[in-house]
Amino acid sequence: MDKRGSGILLHITSLPSPYGIGDLGTGAYRFADFLAEANQRFWQILPLNQTCTAYGNSPYSSFSAFAGNTLLISPDLMVENGALLKSDIEGHPEFSGERVDYRAVTKYKEKILGIAFEKNRDILAENHEFKKFCDENSHWLDDYCLFVSIKRHFNKVDWGRWPEELRDRKEITVEEWKERLRETILMEKFLQFIFFQQWHLLKNYCESRNVSIIGDLPIYVNYDSSDVWANPEIFKLNKEKKPVFVAGVPPDYFSSTGQLWGHPVYDWNVLKETGYLWWIRRIEHNLNFFHIFRLDHFRGFAGYWEIQAGDKFATNGRWVEAPAKDFFSTLLKHFHKLPIIAEDLGVITPDVREIMELFGFPGMRVLLFAFGEDLPTNPYAPHNYIKNCVAYTGTHDNNTIKGWFKKETSLEDKKRVLEYIGRKVTEREIHWELIKLVMSSVADMVIIPMQDILGLGENARTNLPASAKGNWRWRLVPERLSPLITKKLSEMTRIYGRR
Repeated sequence: MDKRGSGILLHITSLPSPYGIGDLGTGAYRFADFLAEANQRFWQILPLNQTCTAYGNSPYSSFSAFAGNTLLISPDLMVENGALLKSDIEGHPEFSGERVDYRAVTKYKEKILGIAFEKNRDILAENHEFKKFCDENSHWLDDYCLFVSIKRHFNKVDWGRWPEELRDRKEITVEEWKERLRETILMEKFLQFIFFQQWHLLKNYCESRNVSIIGDLPIYVNYDSSDVWANPEIFKLNKEKKPVFVAGVPPDYFSSTGQLWGHPVYDWNVLKETGYLWWIRRIEHNLNFFHIFRLDHFRGFAGYWEIQAGDKFATNGRWVEAPAKDFFSTLLKHFHKLPIIAEDLGVITPDVREIMELFGFPGMRVLLFAFGEDLPTNPYAPHNYIKNCVAYTGTHDNNTIKGWFKKETSLEDKKRVLEYIGRKVTEREIHWELIKLVMSSVADMVIIPMQDILGLGENARTNLPASAKGNWRWRLVPERLSPLITKKLSEMTRIYGRR
């Protein structure tokens, strides 16, 4: 962050499109134009990894830390580049423009992606760009495409219940399945190729509009993922390849009982012995994808909360030290710079702060956390911000400003909010007042959720932590991006020196 700037948090799934879910097509380009016209320098999104209805469609729960979400492939762009005919995508179902129906979207997208593969299968062998993509990404692509093909064959059961020879990746068995599922594997490679093509075209367009994309990198991966199946040695698994410990967090602001995430935890000793190779490849992958990225649950790189597998309560876990200093020092030997935002919310200990300061990683300041009884000394209150931080009104895990003000604040909280603003403010205008607070702060970077720019209520929130249903569904109705919104945001950005 070389100068003051601001941007908007909006995930790709929330973009407008006629196909039931935001994608990498016209809606994404129009949003990039809106950002540029409103003088915003940053577009923050959530993870782009492949999602699944079985895991609540969460972008933080995926079969791969590398593969892209094929639901985000734009049918229109496939028509433009000749992968599909216009007639192939005509007559699609009538989808809601306000909420994502993941089951209906998945059914439709799988159908047209299958058609695209059938139309292009015979020319892939001669496609230089496709072959180059497969070669450059073989370290994850081969395992991922085999993994999801096998899962489909076994009716989606997790890999820990596959036949033992396959579960343990016996070489002869793996080669037999590669041959047996050759066609399906080729299709999965083709779909990833299309996704990556479309993504990089969008990224290049954003660069042409002087908009930088901030990605999001979850610290953990699912047990049922190609990453754990292909690299079991870097996770704490037993001889049957089942997790010995799983990840989570103790009680904090987001949950009074803690959170039991269930992801297998890393064996950092083994990772260190390998020179952190898997992580180096993952960081390189994300540096190619994004201009900047947020490291989710940054605290877990210094020390992580591990819970005995099978335990039903996150409160029964324990803290285990991780080699953060050695890890990030090793990364800096491989990469010229690490444009990382450290997600440092929750209970953060001095050792985590020490790592952030040592490597210069900016942390996060969330305004909605500021208005408790400790307001004068609260680090989330704007008067306590530092330059090297990213200030948010809220994150994807928070309520909207209006939803929070109406449903989650006590009378005393409301009183403190209005005292801090310095005047009486109606519920109708509260969102702009809080946006002003972070925009006028000393923080070098400010990110505002799109829902807060629009002044939407609780029903527009993205995610409710520890709740498995109804999340990740909100969508932006294009008519809401009015010239008035663009002008107001642009003017505020100018006034507070964030152009």
